[in-house]
Amino acid sequence: MRRTLTRALVRLIGPLLLVVVLLRIDDREAVLRAVAAARPWPLALAVALNLMNVHLKVVRWDVLLRARGIRYPIRRAWGSFLTSLYVGMLTPGRVGDVLRIRYLRHDLGVPYAEGLASVVMDRLCDLYVLAAFVAVGVARYSPVIAGRLAWITWGGIAVTVLAPLVLLIPGLTDAAVRTIFKRVSFAAEGGGAGLFFEALRAQVGRPLLTTIPLTVATFVVNYVQGYLIAQALGLSISLFDVTCLLAIANLLGLLPISISGVGIRELFFSLVFPLLGHPAEAGVTFGLLVFAVIYLALIALGFVSWQISPPPSAPGGEGVNPSGRS
Repeated sequence: MRRTLTRALVRLIGPLLLVVVLLRIDDREAVLRAVAAARPWPLALAVALNLMNVHLKVVRWDVLLRARGIRYPIRRAWGSFLTSLYVGMLTPGRVGDVLRIRYLRHDLGVPYAEGLASVVMDRLCDLYVLAAFVAVGVARYSPVIAGRLAWITWGGIAVTVLAPLVLLIPGLTDAAVRTIFKRVSFAAEGGGAGLFFEALRAQVGRPLLTTIPLTVATFVVNYVQGYLIAQALGLSISLFDVTCLLAIANLLGLLPISISGVGIRELFFSLVFPLLGHPAEAGVTFGLLVFAVIYLALIALGFVSWQISPPPSAPGGEGVNPSGRS
């Protein structure tokens, strides 16, 4: 209970930062005025693009599964993906990703280790592409990302790039992961660490020729959404600047001190926007609308998906090929 409470309190740091940012800006009412005056059509288009973004991610996951001979119907994949996204955005950690593994086990009898490998590679694609965008953004905003903040940011990029290699290169962490699999009953069922490494490392090669471009496309859609939000607010910010801003904000949002980056994103924008010729209030407003248009909209979609395709309560998969392959 103490550990759970500590984690919950740590997650409140982000929202507290948002409160501090709102208290420190000179004209807090300007935020409300800007939101009220925002043009609706760019915002509506930005919300609609969430569907395209989700579809690209579902197709990417399908590519990873098909590389292992697993055929998961797109409609069902949509349901499991949105429901897991809903849980992931409302809870600390990556609980939502675990749900996708559960869906695969229930619907197709896919071993947990195999499903885990598909989800891990799915996340690694996001991390590597994000790292590339962040590197460009850090170089763009070097005047504000200086000193310790620069070291932390570049360190985060380095960790993002280097850390996954311990899983992809045979021998580095195999023994440690096998020990974890033996202790975690969820992961130990159906294949174990050997199947996990086999499935994960099988994705390093030809599948990346499809998954990486799809991942880049998902980020581009996300940045176009940000650009539409800026246009709705009447902000003269280029698509390149929006890309740099959101990339860095996404990396900072991975810090375990907030949920969905609330507070961290607004603090960063309030520091950078004056460099672009806009007041800090505009940065806070932009950050809040990004949260509403992208994150809250996805939470709403996930809630609907939860009602239609709730998480399975039993493993299922009876009578199905235990590998889940066609």
